[in-house]
Amino acid sequence: MSSPAIEERPLVMGILNVTPDSFSDGGEWFDGRLAITRGHEMITEGADIVDVGGESTRPGAEPVDLDEELRRVVPVIEALAPHVRVSVDTTKAEVADAAVAAGASLVNDVSASLWPVAAERGVGWVAMHRRGTPGDMQQRPHYDDVVAEVTAFLADRAAAGTAAGIDEVWIDPGIGFGKTAAHNLRLLSAVSGLAATGYPLLVGTSRKSFLGTLAPAPDGTPAPVGARLAGSLSTATWAMQQGARMVRVHDVAATVQAATLVGSAGARP
Repeated sequence: MSSPAIEERPLVMGILNVTPDSFSDGGEWFDGRLAITRGHEMITEGADIVDVGGESTRPGAEPVDLDEELRRVVPVIEALAPHVRVSVDTTKAEVADAAVAAGASLVNDVSASLWPVAAERGVGWVAMHRRGTPGDMQQRPHYDDVVAEVTAFLADRAAAGTAAGIDEVWIDPGIGFGKTAAHNLRLLSAVSGLAATGYPLLVGTSRKSFLGTLAPAPDGTPAPVGARLAGSLSTATWAMQQGARMVRVHDVAATVQAATLVGSAGARP
């Protein structure tokens, strides 16, 4: 099994949502020109990959039709790809194919179903675990053993991608996608085991709602999205220390600093 070259520090993937309804920054970068500007800011902040998505996957999000998703993401990818590695965050084969044609070299696949596109196009692929759809995934999610079930699913999908000829296969446990806060914590506690599967591990906790619940505001209410930096950084740092090779984040500059420190602490003379 081949994997990306080892870096001195874990990689940082910057989130660029070209959407009006994403949970954290919906609408901020919906204008393509603003999205491109933000992408260049992420490059300056040290992002290794910019992840461009045109359809929100937050709980309760409505589907976006194909033409609209293409309209959102393709021009942004074309503008950024000459300057940084770009991934496309999509569940549609047509969008993944068009994104690769526009310059993306990694398919970040919430559905864990797009390995045929990645294999045919000769690009990397992230297989993420999600139970259900945005419309129903947070309606009483249940697992007998969340760690075992997620690990088995990811190993199966990663093996399928590898068998199809993909050289770069990542796995992502899908924190917050059809999971309760307790499930998320169990998966975070099992990062080292997930990393031990042999596939490079991507973890994304950035600004997610369970962080606001577990680390509430001073008045005891859940911390709002804009007040979750500490939780985002602490969980990303934990994941990197336990073997995650990449973290997916909104706050690129701060996370690059954390990743650099993690890399330095793990460096051998």
